[in-house]
Amino acid sequence: MDSPPHPFRSAFWDIMTDVQDPSTAPDPEGASVEEARVAVVIEDEEDIRSLLSTVLAQAGFEVHGAANGADGVELVREQRPLVTTLDVNMPGMDGFETAKRIRAISSTYIVMLSARTEEIDALQGLEAGADDYVAKPFRPRELRARIDAMLRRPRHVAPPDPIAATSGQPDGVWLEHHGLRLNASTHIVTVDDQDVELTRSEFDILADLLAAGRRVRAKSDLALMLRGDQYAVGDFVSDSDARAIEVHMANLRRKLGESPAQPRWIETVRGVGYRLTA
Repeated sequence: MDSPPHPFRSAFWDIMTDVQDPSTAPDPEGASVEEARVAVVIEDEEDIRSLLSTVLAQAGFEVHGAANGADGVELVREQRPLVTTLDVNMPGMDGFETAKRIRAISSTYIVMLSARTEEIDALQGLEAGADDYVAKPFRPRELRARIDAMLRRPRHVAPPDPIAATSGQPDGVWLEHHGLRLNASTHIVTVDDQDVELTRSEFDILADLLAAGRRVRAKSDLALMLRGDQYAVGDFVSDSDARAIEVHMANLRRKLGESPAQPRWIETVRGVGYRLTA
């Protein structure tokens, strides 16, 4: 008796039609030269790994693949990728544990891919250190758009509010608030002169809040900023997007060593969003 078709593989050849569409080919003039465009694909299914490699190669990435979490972590360590795609359901070390181990050694953008579409799975992925969570089956254009949105995130924040002091150091402008310091150029965060390791999403949220000062940043504003659409008007932000911001904020506060009940740096404006403390 034939086994039921794999939910993603059954759509594989239909999806490949999108990949092979010349209209999806990248513009060679549009590639950023600030960081090496290296990608790592961690996926145990060979055909899906091949599909993802093709999508990323068409986007201008040098792609390296791994069939399991342990090999994927080592590949990230060796290749220092800008983007990493990561399957959730892998034998042995699953995607959640793999993401945590990658986060311990790298600030690569992590996009988790899974047929598990419950909100709790997406939140678990974000808590593990992922920057985005994409449900299978996906369209290559959707994945490309999400990755492009991540790469559009500003690496240099706006001029700071008067509450944020700047320094004239040669390595760029520092934003500072009550002993918390952030440098957008070097991607360094310190608390009382001790380095703090943040994911890219956590760093971008913190940079945005430091630049805003006492102005409230709504969860929807932060969600659009992470999508690279901070200047868009009327874009839809779902409850899941808002919840993702809450997860990122909880992780950020934990790493900073801040209590939400007695915040030193970031206070919650209930029903709205977040701002710096006075």
